[in-house]
Amino acid sequence: MLKRIRIGAAVVFWLGITLLFLDLTGVLHGYLGWMARIQFLPAVLALNVGVIIGLVLLTLVFGRVYCSVICPLGVFQDGISWLGTRKSKAPYKYKKELRWLRYGIWVAYVACLVAGIQVVVSLLAPYGAYGRILGSIKHPVAGPTIIIAAVTLIVVVALSLKGGRTYCNSICPVGTTLSFFSRFAMFRPVIDADKCKHCKACEHACKAQCIAISKDEQKIDYSRCVDCFNCLETCKFGALSYKFAWKIPGQAGNDAGKAGNDAGKAGNDASRRAFMAGTAIAVGAAALKGAEARAQEAAKKVDGGYADVLPKQPLDREIPITPPGSKSVKDFYRHCIACQLCVVECPNNVLRPSSNPERLMQPEMGYENGFCRPECTRCSEVCPAGVIEKITREEKTQYHIGTAQVDLQACISATGKTHCGKCASKCPVGAIHMVEKDGFRAPAVNEEVCIGCGACEQYCPVRPISAITVNGKYNHV
Repeated sequence: MLKRIRIGAAVVFWLGITLLFLDLTGVLHGYLGWMARIQFLPAVLALNVGVIIGLVLLTLVFGRVYCSVICPLGVFQDGISWLGTRKSKAPYKYKKELRWLRYGIWVAYVACLVAGIQVVVSLLAPYGAYGRILGSIKHPVAGPTIIIAAVTLIVVVALSLKGGRTYCNSICPVGTTLSFFSRFAMFRPVIDADKCKHCKACEHACKAQCIAISKDEQKIDYSRCVDCFNCLETCKFGALSYKFAWKIPGQAGNDAGKAGNDAGKAGNDASRRAFMAGTAIAVGAAALKGAEARAQEAAKKVDGGYADVLPKQPLDREIPITPPGSKSVKDFYRHCIACQLCVVECPNNVLRPSSNPERLMQPEMGYENGFCRPECTRCSEVCPAGVIEKITREEKTQYHIGTAQVDLQACISATGKTHCGKCASKCPVGAIHMVEKDGFRAPAVNEEVCIGCGACEQYCPVRPISAITVNGKYNHV
């Protein structure tokens, strides 16, 4: 019964998060957005104390239910492991905790989180990793992000097929964080040694590989147990039960000090890891090449049937542009987890994953395919980490995220080639006016009025680099 309840709740959460990222209607966030906000790392970065305390208390009472029900990447792994082991009679067996790997990654992760090295934080965050995978499916934009998403998918699938929850219990920093509390959970699976017949059915069913059964001992490593309840249904002798077990002796022989260092395993797995890495690189490269081809085909236009019109070229801006509501460039890139939810939800195709090593995979704004419309506040509504504060349409028109600047040598009006004035006519805030210059009419920007929306850059007919471009502001005014 407990297993069915857990599966039902897990499916609801997994479908909800998946639909959020694949939403084509733009209306689901109003109903399902809370599922993104209760994810652990976004709550930490948003300083959402209520959610953090709630998840810690949930873990202290029921164990790592978060990992088996709420985390979309965790539920995804369960589905993959089920597909890979449904025909196997004994798919799993107990494995000692890889302390050096597990706690080494956790210490490095916390250090990067404190130091603001967001590339590492974004790479290992389970919610962000799942979001990037779905985001790459919905918007396959060429760049490092799609390769990283492909590699992540391959690694997670490979580990799930072979070892169930290996990723959660050896790599995931959120799982390790919750493990500090789950070992003291009030309700836990408990083995009755008197009833146990040492058949190892529960051990073979444990996807966390944390149950050890022998004639000498029967133990559960509660720091790794994700409360999937698979073990409860496999025991034919009633030796396993989920009950109030706080401070029960004999079951907590799963302390970190007892887990041991399983360094010898590395030798047997070396060839498999090398194969996985090579496959990941090959698939990632193929995905990148396909995405580039699709992008080039979509961008190709013809002028009057006679000549190809060059697509707008992404700019390497001196100061990146971040969405209104993000306060500043530094604040945005220090706290963003690169989950890509704002990217896939942007209706104007302005947000995209960055290829800059300093902010790899994190969103940045570009105006090659559209501009940031003053009436749109979508990204501020969906951000689960609170990096983009929720703002109203009226507030957005007051945010100055960048300033337009004119290259008079490239402007076709300023050089007298033709009278254009597109930038002035399309500016939604009236920050651009055509003025007399050297006998021609050229655009001039009122920097105090310009909000950096990019309409001028988008509508400028000069290609591949617009004659008027927007540079970001470090601190939004």
